[in-house]
Amino acid sequence: MACVIKASEPSWIAPLSPRQFGKLVTVLRREGADAVRKGRPWSLPLEDRALLVAAYWRTNLTTRQLAPLFGVSKSAADRIIDHLGPMLALQPRKRFAKDTVLIVDGTLVPTRDHKIAAKSKNYRYSTNHQVVIDADTRLIVVVGRPLAGNRNDCQAWEEEHNRSHKQVRARVEHVFARMKTWKILRDCRLNGDGVHHAMLGIGRMHNLALAG
Repeated sequence: MACVIKASEPSWIAPLSPRQFGKLVTVLRREGADAVRKGRPWSLPLEDRALLVAAYWRTNLTTRQLAPLFGVSKSAADRIIDHLGPMLALQPRKRFAKDTVLIVDGTLVPTRDHKIAAKSKNYRYSTNHQVVIDADTRLIVVVGRPLAGNRNDCQAWEEEHNRSHKQVRARVEHVFARMKTWKILRDCRLNGDGVHHAMLGIGRMHNLALAG
């Protein structure tokens, strides 16, 4: 099969710049994502495998639809997503400056795996994800494990000198809006930890696009 999409074409790696995408691939390689493994070798280089996972999250195409665009089989695309998706996960930040303001809020992700979801206020089976951001930089620092969508525990903490609660809360809402341009968060077909890996990976892409 002929490959249509390649990481070497800058237009395909949006919203990341070539420098940001290159930085991501370098870190993945350092973390062992391209290590030699037993069995059949990967049919795509690491750059294109990372792009395949990002394209899957970005477009929410099925792997049957996406695989031909990368010149691989559906089963190969599934293996790439299962292997690399967790490796793209955002690592929680543990240290903060003394005056850092963190905002915590939850967002619902419609999910087809009813074992981890519940009917929520949007009348769909959803998971609830608590996300912590840095109020100043709007970078995501932690993404919690998914809860059933009928559990909604959203809070925001701020110091007395900050702006009103509504203005501060708007910052995390803007982050959610940016994350949900990745269409998999509008109707996730992944089972088990797949939705959690997608949230973590998209959080990492968000931070890279925002801060480089």
